[in-house]
Amino acid sequence: MRLKSVRVRMFRNILDSTEVKVQPDVTCLVGKNESGKTAFLQAVWRLRPARTNPSFSVPDQYPAWLEKRHRQEGKKLEDVRPIEALYDWEPKDRQLVEEKFGSKVVPKDAEIKLWKSYSNNFVWENGCDERKAVENLLAGNKLPDDVVDEFKGIETFAAVKGKITAVQQSKQGDEVVLAALKQLEAARVALVGDKDFAGAVWALIEPRIPKFFYFAEYSKLPYSVRIDRVLTAKADQLNESETTARALLRLGGAEQDYLMNPEYERRKRELENVANSLTDDVLTYWSQNSQLRVQPEITQRTEQHQNGQHSVLDELKIRIWDNRHSLSLPFNEHSAGFQWFFSFLAAFSEYEHSEPPVIILLDEPAVGLHARAQADFLRFIRERLAKRCQVIYTTHSPFMIEPGHLERVRLVEDLGKSDGSNITAEVLTRDPDTLFPLQGALGYDLVQHLFVAEHNLVVEGTSDYTYLRVVSDHLATTPGRIALDPAWSLVPVGGADAVPTFVALLGNHLKVTVVLDSRKEGNQRLSRLVNDGYLAKRRIILIGDIVQKKLADIEDLFAPEEYLDLYNQAFGASIRVSDLSGSDPIVTRIARHLGVDRFDHGKPADVLLRNRDSILPTLTDDTFSRFEELFRKVNSTLNL
Repeated sequence: MRLKSVRVRMFRNILDSTEVKVQPDVTCLVGKNESGKTAFLQAVWRLRPARTNPSFSVPDQYPAWLEKRHRQEGKKLEDVRPIEALYDWEPKDRQLVEEKFGSKVVPKDAEIKLWKSYSNNFVWENGCDERKAVENLLAGNKLPDDVVDEFKGIETFAAVKGKITAVQQSKQGDEVVLAALKQLEAARVALVGDKDFAGAVWALIEPRIPKFFYFAEYSKLPYSVRIDRVLTAKADQLNESETTARALLRLGGAEQDYLMNPEYERRKRELENVANSLTDDVLTYWSQNSQLRVQPEITQRTEQHQNGQHSVLDELKIRIWDNRHSLSLPFNEHSAGFQWFFSFLAAFSEYEHSEPPVIILLDEPAVGLHARAQADFLRFIRERLAKRCQVIYTTHSPFMIEPGHLERVRLVEDLGKSDGSNITAEVLTRDPDTLFPLQGALGYDLVQHLFVAEHNLVVEGTSDYTYLRVVSDHLATTPGRIALDPAWSLVPVGGADAVPTFVALLGNHLKVTVVLDSRKEGNQRLSRLVNDGYLAKRRIILIGDIVQKKLADIEDLFAPEEYLDLYNQAFGASIRVSDLSGSDPIVTRIARHLGVDRFDHGKPADVLLRNRDSILPTLTDDTFSRFEELFRKVNSTLNL
């Protein structure tokens, strides 16, 4: 099963998150402190926790300012469902169910929905077609002609059982009929037993529904661990920190008898297994200091009891040897960032190869890490975690956001008591403080590209960037098509007026090609830059030259009806080509139809970015040819 979306209601400061779509690989929740990011993860975690057993509690988690009022209104708060999750059926899940109940029992659009209430009771819908399963049962168990009609129109297994009993009573003495009914009942029992259809399906799919592995600051390893406690206590008797310690002890395939063995050599060898396994992982993704090595040790501590007796306890203590400085330090005296990274690797090792893969929930991961180390952790998410697992993490750090994957971002903003926390993929009209991490990430990425990339393609704004990047990426995967050369770094500079300034400042230091709408604004200044030697004339490419019009914008590379489709989706409109007048640029015609000077050009581009998989296949060959002609001209300037 793959998590598709989540909805959180009446949990801490979240009144109703509405549907929050989850990416198939990585989803990033961005927001200020206390905005509701942690509350969201904690609600999701409680649906199906992988380790420990957190529960929902009205006194602890129901919105405090509403609890008393809602009880006075007669609401039974224990029945409120704070978490709802929607899962997609994957091919192996369908196959498992249909091998038992027959073909077409799982419709193509079937979804699994899970809820959990404040009383911690599960409710689910499996989306399966019980009527079709009954039809398959009857088709596989031929009945005598004189009773076939008795079973027509039956849609449930319970109804099948009732009908079998009724017909058996009416056909006493008819051995042929009774034998067929006995066979049918045996087949029914083989499918559902003493359960109903939903229960029988749940028994099949429940083991395949992923659990949630949650990791936060308080999940970090302690410096000292009582071995007998973490290895022998039940899972629900350990806190998050102790559970991480247990994962560490199990990491190297450590055996309890070996770890507690009085023989030094046996115990030391087992500890080295643990240390070697974790050290390799740490150094693979920790670029801050490659000279570190894990050094776990088992010590014995005598504990005095009130009755005068004493006992000897084995404790695991974790030290880190730093070969760069030739010293070792207790684990808890290393940087907070290293402690978090090390602890997460230990904790996740217990679930890395679990089936089904867990869904990883990371609350402010790598917050104590240097920006470079945060980049290492993002690489760790891409290369190690997201290969098998869906990952949802929260952050307010620009360095934990990937500018090339803004479709993964969900913004979280607390709107106050009346509306609670809001979670959305919409980034165009949000609070500036909430947007700051995204702006920081984009700014950092822009600066990095400016001073690292050899070839820079300057465009006016982010919508130009989106159209060129999305279509180019698509054409690059299509045999025989022309895309932008990978050497190009796309640089949106914030408008046509900013292009000449950008070229004047950096044109002498960087190889710059410019793509511009065919308008007069700014073009005269660019012409002066050409005359002054800042920019070769061939490096200025006008959209009008591509579409063979005097005035044209980047949007005119699309067929008019294609761009209108993007516009209508973005603004909830229903404008048709026949509604527009004139032959000037499509965005100008739309603005004139609306009676406005300008509309937000970024919203249609955002629609294409977020729905590219469904929209790109619908674009015409003429549209792709226009983009190809632009890319051909751009690529021809690489060696100027």
